[in-house]
Amino acid sequence: MAKEQFVAVRKNSDGDLDEFQTASGQILSYQDALQLVQAGNVENVSAFKGKDGGTYIRSNPDGDKSNNLDSLPTF
Repeated sequence: MAKEQFVAVRKNSDGDLDEFQTASGQILSYQDALQLVQAGNVENVSAFKGKDGGTYIRSNPDGDKSNNLDSLPTF
């Protein structure tokens, strides 16, 4: 099975990532996207545990800020 890729994001009123659009056209809530990431089914992103104990999605560091999740187009 080919891995998904996030191509666009939707942010809430605070500017936090809220939903993700995949290359195949799926719209995923943050929780659904997190489950997909934790299962290893999304390219170029990973899950990490924050200082507050929550688990979050982030882009894998590659020195290119243009492909960071915050830099993706919105939908």
